[in-house]
Amino acid sequence: MESAADAGIYRLSDELAIVQSLDFFTPVVDDPYDFGQIAAANSFSDIYAVGARPITAMNIVCFPIKKEPKDVLKQILRGGIEKIHEAEALLIGGHSVEDQEPKYGLSVTGVVHPEKFLSNAGARPGDELVLTKPIGTGILTTAIKAGLVGNKEKEEVIKVMKTLNKDASRLMLELGASGATDITGFGLAGHALEMASASKCTLIIKAGQVPILKGTQEFLNMGLIPEGDYSNKEFCRKSFNIANGIDPDLITILFDAQTSGGLLISISAERSKELVKRLRDLGHSWTTKIGRVTDGEVAVRIEL
Repeated sequence: MESAADAGIYRLSDELAIVQSLDFFTPVVDDPYDFGQIAAANSFSDIYAVGARPITAMNIVCFPIKKEPKDVLKQILRGGIEKIHEAEALLIGGHSVEDQEPKYGLSVTGVVHPEKFLSNAGARPGDELVLTKPIGTGILTTAIKAGLVGNKEKEEVIKVMKTLNKDASRLMLELGASGATDITGFGLAGHALEMASASKCTLIIKAGQVPILKGTQEFLNMGLIPEGDYSNKEFCRKSFNIANGIDPDLITILFDAQTSGGLLISISAERSKELVKRLRDLGHSWTTKIGRVTDGEVAVRIEL
């Protein structure tokens, strides 16, 4: 697979392909159990983005064992294994090294039919775009590290990051989606551009319809913007067409680097409404239609 694919896919037979991905990072929240859950959920997202079913996972652990209590490591791993069980996968080992800063994630293997997986190259003109999680986690986790986020808002952002994309992956396949990608480090705008480039089309995002976590605007106004957000905006700016009248702060949020974000799904207009309804019925209340796909140059257009 090419075009900034979410995961590697290798055909084993006419009926079976394996899907592989790996991801790990430093803590984005203080609680080690929550960090383990978030890191594990994030690691599964690339597998879910192509419509695959995860079957095995291996721990990737870096930890300052001489400086941090062993219980911190135990809690990270407890969070991870619980999320692995929720994904109905099996932990089959892993590797650990001593490091100056904790890092955790998973190497995940999944399976999919070699003719039935999705990719970010599948978006088709006429499709609508569905986003399954709100954005703003980059700004909010920066604020969490600064001790500025209240308990209620903190619980909400942690809940979003801990949520698996399992249901969204299953339903997008069932409803015949054209393409998908997961929203992580390049932000919604950056990953939308990857999809536009891979699919050779224009993606139109309705900025006012994008779900945004509570508090994101407030902390943006305080200057709590991750460095990656600036890099994302600079890298993508030549391929973006931004309509007049859109708040510049909103554009910044669209480029916010996400941790364990949702899926951006390109699906026919006839099926998009059903996808949104069924995911909301399953408790994914953030799921929203945020735009559409059209013919044209490789670009992302931001409209009101």
